[in-house]
Amino acid sequence: MRLLIALGGNALLKRGEPMTAQNQRANVRTACEQIAKAYEGNELIISHGNGPQVGLLALQNNAYKAVPMYPLDVIGAESLGMIGYMIQQELANFVPKSATLCNVLTQTEVDPKDPAFQHPTKPVGPVYTKEEAEALAAKEGWSIAPDNDKFRRVVPSPEPKRIFGLKSLKTLVEAGHIVICCGGGGIPTYYDEEGRLRGAEAVIDKDLASSVLAADLDADLFIIATDVDGAYLDWGKPEQRRIAQADPKSLREYGFAKGSMGPKVEAACRFVEKSGKTAVIGALDKIDEILAGRSGTRVVAEEGVVFA
Repeated sequence: MRLLIALGGNALLKRGEPMTAQNQRANVRTACEQIAKAYEGNELIISHGNGPQVGLLALQNNAYKAVPMYPLDVIGAESLGMIGYMIQQELANFVPKSATLCNVLTQTEVDPKDPAFQHPTKPVGPVYTKEEAEALAAKEGWSIAPDNDKFRRVVPSPEPKRIFGLKSLKTLVEAGHIVICCGGGGIPTYYDEEGRLRGAEAVIDKDLASSVLAADLDADLFIIATDVDGAYLDWGKPEQRRIAQADPKSLREYGFAKGSMGPKVEAACRFVEKSGKTAVIGALDKIDEILAGRSGTRVVAEEGVVFA
């Protein structure tokens, strides 16, 4: 099969964990050990988030006052090189030595008139207490929003319209390379009124962009790998239930939270509607069970809902 596995940024730097290079590499190593289980007999495409990392780089960038802070698209590109390098290196230690890996810096087109630019919603960087977040918002001019029991900086997150470079990506996949691409949803870019390609001050949702990529690359299975084993109803309550399988219409009707499972559900639904194939939301450490159809929330074209 042709698989696209979308790794969450928080799987690479865990919530509340010190944002050191050592911690990130350790988490990448753990992720790659799991991803390697999907390599044998399959074509493998890997995308990844970058929310914690792009926020950290922005903080570091802002600490040097001699020059203005670099724009978010450039900082995003920096984060994609960093994360892609670690994935490429660590995954090489778990797949056969004959395997070839490549990391492609990918641009994603957005609409400069997307209303998201007026309503920042995408969390980036570390978590803060309410008091810390409000102080930073006042000092730096940030928008902030609740993130569970903490607060984070939020930035615009426009809809991905298309992924640039699909022909090159297809060539690499068909030639048998493991391709790491569309990190962080891709670098947000747009055409200005003069037809020039420019970067946008934004961060694209990784899952929504990966959904576009998976459909356009004719993936047979789209896996959204996260830290829970699927989408649940009544999450955190004694009566919680995992959805084992559902069609897009039924799944959307449950109204998952926009700040957590919502974008993953929407991304999975869009892929199924566009391709007619299967998407799975599941735990990274159960990827072999996901491939065997025994774990995760499977989103399929067939109508109906099945609970685990």
